[in-house]
Parts: sequence; C-alpha cells; structure tokens
Amino acid sequence: MHILYLHQHFATRAGTWGTRSYELSRLLIEQGHQITMLCGWSDRSGLPYDPDQRVMEHEIDGIRVLALNVPYSQNMSYLRRIWAFVWFMLLAAGVALRQRKVDVIFATSTPLTIAVPAMIASVINHKPFVFEARDLWPDIPIGMGILRNPVLKFAARALEWVTYRRARHIVACSPGMKAGIVEKGIQPEKVTVIPNASDNDLFDVPPEVGQAFRAEHPNLGDGPLVVYTGTFGRVNHLEYLVKLAQHVRQIDPQIRFLLVGTGSEKPKIRALAKELGVLDDNLWIMDAVPRQEMPAILSAASLATSTVIQNPVLFHNSANKFFDALASGTPIAINHEGWQADLLREENAGLVLAGDDFEGATSTLVDAVHDPVGLDAMGKAAQRLARERFDRNKLAL
Repeated sequence: MHILYLHQHFATRAGTWGTRSYELSRLLIEQGHQITMLCGWSDRSGLPYDPDQRVMEHEIDGIRVLALNVPYSQNMSYLRRIWAFVWFMLLAAGVALRQRKVDVIFATSTPLTIAVPAMIASVINHKPFVFEARDLWPDIPIGMGILRNPVLKFAARALEWVTYRRARHIVACSPGMKAGIVEKGIQPEKVTVIPNASDNDLFDVPPEVGQAFRAEHPNLGDGPLVVYTGTFGRVNHLEYLVKLAQHVRQIDPQIRFLLVGTGSEKPKIRALAKELGVLDDNLWIMDAVPRQEMPAILSAASLATSTVIQNPVLFHNSANKFFDALASGTPIAINHEGWQADLLREENAGLVLAGDDFEGATSTLVDAVHDPVGLDAMGKAAQRLARERFDRNKLAL
C-alpha cells in the first residue's frame, strides 16, 4: 500500500522534535508499504535545507520526503506561526493533489489545518482519508485563551467538525483524546487509540552511556539529577520546574535540575531561573540535542519530568518525553492528572507531583530521589511498560 503521509512538523532522529511519524513510517516500510511524507521544514526537523527549492525531495531510510520550503520555529511570533500554518496548507494542497498513485491519505496534527490539503486531495483524487489527532485542537488554544476572536473560533470549530466527519477513520493519541472526539458526535468505533510509543531500540542503553554524559558535564555532580527534555513552550509550563528547583535547593542543594530544549519561552525561563538564583547553581539549561543523543541524558538522570499548565484540557496529552523516559527505564514525574497520572500510580512507574503545591511536590521529589531502592523499582516498572504496552514495533503492527 502507498500512503501519502502529511505532517507539517516531521522530524528524523537527527532532529530535535518528536519522531512518531518517522518511526511509524520506517516500520510500515519494513512491512512492505510505501511512504511519501509531505512536510514542512524547521531547524529542528533534521532535514537538509535548500533555500532555492520550493519543494525539497529526499529519500530518508526508505521514506520519500517532500519537504516544503515553509520554515517554522517555536521562536516565531504567534502571528508568524499562524501564517506558516496557512502557507503550508496552501502549498501542500497543490503538492498532495499531484500524488495520484497513492492508496490512502494519512494526515496528523498539529496544526489542525493539516487536514485541509488532505481532504482536498482525498475528494478530488478519490482516496480514503485517515486523520490522526495528537492534541484536541481547537480545544487547547481556546481553553488557554490563545484563540479569542469569535470569527476564528467559529472557523476552527467548523474545520474540526468537517475533518472528523470527512475522515474515514480517526486515530487518537490517548483515551482522553478519544473521549473528547466522541463528545463531538463521532461514533466510538470510528476512533482508535494509538498512543505515542517507546523506541526501546534507541533508549535502552547501558549505564556507561549516562556515566559518560555526567563525566562530560561535571557541573551536574554525581548526586540526584532531575531532567526535562522537550519544548520550552507556554503549554509546557517550565516555570513550575524552575520554582520547584528553588524549593528543592532549600532542602538539598545537591539535587540538580537540567532542562534541555528550545522554544519561545526559553528566554523567559532562563530569566526566571536567574532571578530566583538557581541558574547555574542547582539548575542548568542546555540547548536542544538531536533525538539520537537523548538516551545519554535520560540514562544519566535519576528522574525525568513532563509538565503542563494546570488546565484540564491539557491532561489528555501523550507527550513523547513520557514514553522516552519509560523506554530508558527512568522514573518520570508529572505535575498533572489524567490517564498518565493514573498509569504511573497503578504501575508505580513514577511520581505525580502536586501542580499547585510546591511544598508538597518538593517533599515528594526529595524523598523519591533519596530512595535508591524505590527509584530502581520505579525504573524497572517504567521499562516494563515500555516493552509490554508501548513498544513502537508492536503498536505499528
């Protein structure tokens, strides 16, 4: 089967974004399918860039990649990002229409506008269209107060309504996302949950890999290390970790925090860390690294983290960093409720920190990182989940 796969933010392991689309494409190719990936370009994608080409064509691990010259960055203003979404939507529609020899069209959000070129090509070329919802858009931007204009809200809701009904089938990345889609009037049997997954082949590395990372960064010390690896965006609420580091330092200054990534909020997070006196004291901030280098950081960590703003619309997330931590056998701490919190409690694979109580969160974290037996048990439970329930190779079948 030949699949036209649309993902504006596609990235390889050489990039610093999540690689769900790359990993699934690679595994589908191993099963005998053919993939044409239609995507945009970013300095986080790991793709070559030619400013003179409107459509850059590459073959990467058997995937035919058509990368449109529509740069995107988390550091862009909100309006520039909106324009990048619209411009990609328009260009992608024309390119998708020319891919007439495909059997199915698969489009994955975000943004929700990715569905437009997919639906156009589906209708005109008479191909089935499958939509993957990685987040509940536009619920998130509306719920966070980002999308306020009544006309734009109506247009976003209308696009969501059409997308769900035009799609032959829908993939949701968490049970909560499926519930949100069903609430919009979609039949449950039309929606399949395929969560983000663990790349065990990449993250299951020997302890020496983490030890080497520590040796290369002596400022991190040899004590407990709490890491965050991901986007520095508004949704990710990294102010929480900076303030948590401030509280933890008062109890045990030997517990170190390391935040790795890039995004629009990074200057703000750095400034806050400096203001609170934790920057380069018990908290360090590093630039994003290619995904293939991430296993060393997680191997060095005592505890991984995944945080969001305390807004229930975000509790259904299926963050890549959560599954990366499981694959590495690193216990993970989150600061929100939802299906991931239920899973961590049921399986004893990590911590659920209070999102609005720093004293309580500090006590929980400090006690955990000073309990090597408990940490080891949580790490083994995390890796067991990665292998038995979230292995990418099994979920791709």
